Amino acid sequence: MAECIFCNIVEGRIPSAEILSDETAYAFLDINPLAEGHVLLIPRTHYETIDEMPGDEASRVMKHVPSLVKAVQAATDCDGVNVLQNNGRTAHQLIPHVHVHIIPRYEQDEFHFNWPAESYPEGRMEEVQNKIRKHF
Repeated sequence: MAECIFCNIVEGRIPSAEILSDETAYAFLDINPLAEGHVLLIPRTHYETIDEMPGDEASRVMKHVPSLVKAVQAATDCDGVNVLQNNGRTAHQLIPHVHVHIIPRYEQDEFHFNWPAESYPEGRMEEVQNKIRKHF
């Protein structure tokens, strides 16, 4: 897709700080990092969201996550790492091309999640479980 910034990066039309490149995946430093060493891992083929990807291709891209996490940890001496993959604008996906964030984290950093977790009411968990299974 000519208008996709990540496709343009993969095709070399936009420069990037490449970390890895193979036949299926490409990883590079985020130009607007949440922390120094913030890496993006993308499929070379354009898919807007991960549910559009064939499972075998997603596996070939995602296999790089453990190695990238280890490399980021070693390079940044961070205290932890967030691995995030967002789908859709509501989920904070700003670039409509599948990408995985590997973000170094530090004890006193300024990056925080709003995670208002709640318990299911009696019987509701089973209802949701059955709905999901029906579509799986």
